[in-house]
Amino acid sequence: MVRRIFEMVAEGCALHAVKQGLDSLRIKSPAGKSWNVATIREILKDDVYRAHTHEEVSALVSPEVAARLEPAKLYGVYWFNTKRRTQTQVAETGPNGRSYRRRVKTVDKPREEWIAVPVPDAGISRGLVDAARAHVSKNARASSSGARFWELSGGLVSCGLCGRRMAPSTTVKGGTTYHYYRCDKRWQDGPGGCSHEKHHRADKLEQMVWKFVLDYLKNPEKLRIGLKRMLNEKRNDLCGDPEREARMWMDKLAETDRMRAGYQELAAKGLMTFEELGAKLKELEDIRQVTQGELETLEGKRYELRELERDATELLETYEDTVPERLENLTPEGRHHVYKALQLGCLLRPEEPPELTSLFVVNAPKVRESESGWRCPSARNSGIPWPQTQPNRPHLLPLPS
Repeated sequence: MVRRIFEMVAEGCALHAVKQGLDSLRIKSPAGKSWNVATIREILKDDVYRAHTHEEVSALVSPEVAARLEPAKLYGVYWFNTKRRTQTQVAETGPNGRSYRRRVKTVDKPREEWIAVPVPDAGISRGLVDAARAHVSKNARASSSGARFWELSGGLVSCGLCGRRMAPSTTVKGGTTYHYYRCDKRWQDGPGGCSHEKHHRADKLEQMVWKFVLDYLKNPEKLRIGLKRMLNEKRNDLCGDPEREARMWMDKLAETDRMRAGYQELAAKGLMTFEELGAKLKELEDIRQVTQGELETLEGKRYELRELERDATELLETYEDTVPERLENLTPEGRHHVYKALQLGCLLRPEEPPELTSLFVVNAPKVRESESGWRCPSARNSGIPWPQTQPNRPHLLPLPS
């Protein structure tokens, strides 16, 4: 099937045509679903399917690995260690009690950190692979309007009704392209999933958010105070001495292991039935799962704090001495990086102004509604520091409508 994909592309088929052909034959993708263009493009780029000579592979691997290869054979190359994946566990309190979920972050590693792994030749001629790749390389680049960088993507903007992140959306009307953020849950599940049907103009929303954050970047002292406050909030969230708490949970795990061994010894001596043993072991397993969950949550918080401290230091070093003109011309990618470092979030509701959430806000902006359209309670416009109504809860800042 992979060979046929290379043949179709080398013969001039567009990637979308390849997708339609595979789907029409009811051939599933490796994930067991319908094909998508991104998967086909990744297959074409994968060096596993391109034949490499012994000399080419030897230049990519260590001498010890090269010595184990046969000079007369061809090899594919599987690239290992291409992405950095970090996983933390966070705890959430809901109507059904405390639950845990895993937070995964994946980023590409620098090319020099990739590790080449020789694999057997896939049996596809090198000329066919190169011809297919050459055909793809001639594809015209999509319009920048359709391939724009979404500054508030990656979960920065969320639906204020259902809590689901807002998804980017692009439409063309009368030859003009418009970009929006829309509720992903309503888009997938329909009106029954969420009642948030409004599409929010991306250009206007991104401009509002950046205008507010730019004020902090132009004032290093205000930014430093805000970041210090945000770090203190995270440290307080660790609840006292994290090392002592970790030892407490480790002792709890050791205690469950001792009790488990004791119950098994009683059962072996006939002093406990197997039914009683099973019930006791189930209780211990429940305790073990809760304890391990608490340990992972604690480590996740400590990891998040370390990442936040690193980002805060990097943010100050990057923008503290930056002239205002450079800040105003910051790229969308640069703005997105700043939002992530400041842990910014934006809540959108259909008939209300957007609300900016962040732990770094110290004072509300001192502007009047008649001057800029900001809809803020009078207490927030007074310049008085915002009261923290709930511990570790982000402040809400309504953006201009």
